Amino acid sequence: MVDTNLFLIVGLILLSTKVFAICVKRIHLPQVIGALSAGLLLGPAVFGLIKPNETISAIAEFGVVLLLFAAGMETDFRQLSRSFKSSIFIALLGVVLSLGGGFAISLLFGKPTFESFFIGVIIASMSTSITVEALSEMGKLKTKTGTALMGASLFDDIFVIVMLAVVMGMGESGFSFMTLAFILFKIGIFFVMATIVGFFVNKLFNYLYDRFGKLRRLAIFAMAYCFIMAYLAEFFGLADITGAYIAGIAFCTAHCELDLESKTHRLSYLFFTPIFLANIGIHTSFEGMNGSLILFTVLLVAVAILGKILGCGIGARICRFSRRESVQIGVGMVARGEVSFIVAAKGIAAGYISSMLYPSVIVVVLVTVLITPLLLNLAFTVKSKGKKSRKR
Repeated sequence: MVDTNLFLIVGLILLSTKVFAICVKRIHLPQVIGALSAGLLLGPAVFGLIKPNETISAIAEFGVVLLLFAAGMETDFRQLSRSFKSSIFIALLGVVLSLGGGFAISLLFGKPTFESFFIGVIIASMSTSITVEALSEMGKLKTKTGTALMGASLFDDIFVIVMLAVVMGMGESGFSFMTLAFILFKIGIFFVMATIVGFFVNKLFNYLYDRFGKLRRLAIFAMAYCFIMAYLAEFFGLADITGAYIAGIAFCTAHCELDLESKTHRLSYLFFTPIFLANIGIHTSFEGMNGSLILFTVLLVAVAILGKILGCGIGARICRFSRRESVQIGVGMVARGEVSFIVAAKGIAAGYISSMLYPSVIVVVLVTVLITPLLLNLAFTVKSKGKKSRKR
């Protein structure tokens, strides 16, 4: 039997996220900030009206997958192809600087080498979904910067997941080149398979759309493909959001793309995305924070922010993006999210890092999630004003 409290929880989340989103929009802030703030207030961190709930978390996970699926459909494939090498380079520099900074801070606070490296891996990842939501809200997802950000975030996830698998393997049996080779082999198989299947799926949907026109079943088939790819990504050791994004790319040049995109956005906007955003705040708790841990957390937050801004920003500049575009890419990579929680949870469960560090991870995620839409909004607003002034 369904817990009737769940209906009240969902109702409170949907109502509060929309009310707060309207409020922050009135002061010219991204609506995603309002939804995140609503979750923070409802959760244990402030009023404690809603406790972390497995069902809500499951719904939130569907929200993340749908969000990335829609982002994949909105991707400019030609632009992504052109920015393929730069996306890899941008992601790699951002991961290296963030991981190195987290590793150094942890060593400074007397953490063992292995635990310090694991902490570095935790803060090396970024949250694609938060950046996607902010860019979509601003109408900047299909820009050159937006495409580069999506490509870089895709490779960022891959790098972090590979490192997680390697670190977990090192913790269990020590480092082995065979283990690393096997992980890379699995990831390679997934991407080859996804590319081939995506090509034929694109052709099939074009045929069905040209032959029969708009069909409601096409959206259902596309959604099914999205969730199957999300499952296969996890099966091959990657994050589900990676599979969802790649599934979306299969439709970005399809003739029915606009129809599929509008239906996916409608479903996500009405239900799944608000719950996903609020769920981040609901999972926030500051219990167990002492003086030393607070200082460690503050430094970790600083490293997490600067590591991505400098690493990804410098990487973008080297790849011949303009100064403004480099800043936009740098701040767009700042947000942490579900991957950081996944890495931290796996490390704590295996006993590789202390559970006392989880509040620090939560704070890093929360601060970066809240600050990224603000920084992105500022970065793109400054650019827009510059363009307007030149027209005048």
